[in-house]
Amino acid sequence: MALKLHGIVGSPPAFRAMAALFEKDLDFEFVPVDFATGEQKTPRFLALNPFGQVPVFEDGDFKLFESRAITKYAAEAYANKGTDLVFKDPKKSAIQTVWMEVEGQKFDPTSSKLTWELFFKPIFGLTADEAVVTEFEEKLGNVLDVYEQRLTECKYLGGDRFTLADLHHLPNMHILMGTKVRSLFDVRPHVSAWASDILSRPAWTKVASLLRK
Repeated sequence: MALKLHGIVGSPPAFRAMAALFEKDLDFEFVPVDFATGEQKTPRFLALNPFGQVPVFEDGDFKLFESRAITKYAAEAYANKGTDLVFKDPKKSAIQTVWMEVEGQKFDPTSSKLTWELFFKPIFGLTADEAVVTEFEEKLGNVLDVYEQRLTECKYLGGDRFTLADLHHLPNMHILMGTKVRSLFDVRPHVSAWASDILSRPAWTKVASLLRK
């Protein structure tokens, strides 16, 4: 049955899910959602995601929303295809889960605030609030200090190979690399090497190319 990913180009959550599907070498149809006309609030779309948000993933008659749930499903349901994105050993899996939680609870809230202020606001003709930017630069720096220490112990956050714990960072990290916040990554050598590594993966390069079209 055909795989479908509903989303919009430029949406970090949609791109997070897309990156996982590309890593798994899965053929899928990208179905654009027209936010300008309010398609996400129509009964048809709300039947897919009652919150009216993207992405939504369809695997035949199985439907799923929330980007991290989609990446986990793709990694586990298609374990024998593409990149192995999860550890199967219980202890390694638990450590990977820790860093997936860190991304969701520590990295994402701070980085999302900065992407809004420094990237999305200018697109909408709005001015960044420099006080907010300064506040969240400090918060992100604190998170990256922890990452710097972690990455002295292993090459990737989840362990000795690339996993969902790293992949989940890609959309916001990609955006921030085009802003002044890039310096927060560059001044931390292990974080900088890690960021360069995961941002250069073919699957992510394929996703990022959509932003340049």
